[in-house]
Amino acid sequence: MNYTDNFNPTISDQDIFNEIELERDSIGYYNLVNQDTSKFKQYALNVKQKNIVVIGIGGSTLGTYAIYKFLKHSKTLKKQLHFLETTDPIDIKSKIESIDLFDTLFIVISKSGTTIETISIFKYINSLIKCNKDNTLIITENDSKLNKFAKTHDMKTFDIPKDVGGRFSVFSAVGLVPLAIVGIDIDKILEGIKDVHNSFFNKEQYYKRILKKARFFVEYKNSFNINVVFSYSSRLEGFNKWYIQLWGESLGKIDINSTRQGLTPIGIIGPIDQHSFLQLIVEGRRDKTVTVIKIDDFDNNLKIPEIKLEGLEELEYIENIEFSSLINQQADATIESLNNLNDIPCDVITIDGVCEKSCASLMYEYELLTSVCARFMYINAYDQPGVESGKIILKQKLKNL
Repeated sequence: MNYTDNFNPTISDQDIFNEIELERDSIGYYNLVNQDTSKFKQYALNVKQKNIVVIGIGGSTLGTYAIYKFLKHSKTLKKQLHFLETTDPIDIKSKIESIDLFDTLFIVISKSGTTIETISIFKYINSLIKCNKDNTLIITENDSKLNKFAKTHDMKTFDIPKDVGGRFSVFSAVGLVPLAIVGIDIDKILEGIKDVHNSFFNKEQYYKRILKKARFFVEYKNSFNINVVFSYSSRLEGFNKWYIQLWGESLGKIDINSTRQGLTPIGIIGPIDQHSFLQLIVEGRRDKTVTVIKIDDFDNNLKIPEIKLEGLEELEYIENIEFSSLINQQADATIESLNNLNDIPCDVITIDGVCEKSCASLMYEYELLTSVCARFMYINAYDQPGVESGKIILKQKLKNL
């Protein structure tokens, strides 16, 4: 008896890699590593205003905020970066009250150019101060209505490439221009993403770990459907928010077999959530993977002082310990406790230090991880049809007011 078959029960790493390589022809974020930043830096040098206000929402702000939040306490920045990204009137009013609008550059960011939240806030700002070519920058697609508005009013513009989706746009003008203006080294940001990009496409370190991690997430998605990022630094709070959008909007899709797919992202901060959400991880349902993110060098030597507190002598062993050491020991204790259970999938990412390259590398790794997971799941990571119906309903409701 002769027997042949063409069964392929699981897609191979090489097949996935081949598909990702093909994506580089049509998905623009892969190619941002090689862009010329000179025009961004030149514009940044000429900005005189002290306050930089980014008006946008979602992918137009989350990535920029993540990098700024990570770096701002370790950099001497001469300008302040603010974000108007919600239509909550209390948030808008409280933020504006703390800003000198006459010493402000407004950066309006919308890929489509018609984002209701963004344009609503922009309209309100225009009611308070005249937005013109001297105090307003527009970042949008080159054929959007917002771009046309900018050209009509002789406002400076930078383009968002059509093949770069909003939640993948942080390393385009969307993020690089505001960050350059406040004094962050955007060339070092590109160095960070280029290192990850080259390692992945040369099948080196990042290739191995991204493929392994993505394969596990997808093959065990029915058992471990929740992916928890446990970041041990408040500096990574912005990264957590960015990750949640990237993961949720990219992977919550219907696949080629009309099956609903998705991996639920959760972002928590250690040690704060070590006293709350960790309980659910340890003794709750086994439906979660955990990625612990640590920072090796906090660039801060703040210590617990030698102060005697009556009745608390038994805790004197913590004296003279640096807070950075304490938080990393807390992270290590959490990691060890999870590993001892032997039934909670856990990996650890240790960032070298607080710098542009390390933050950018982490974010670009997660962009690649998202793309690879999507390929394993047979879905399109770059659209968001699930949110369109809500936009249509909102538009109609507003017209009916």
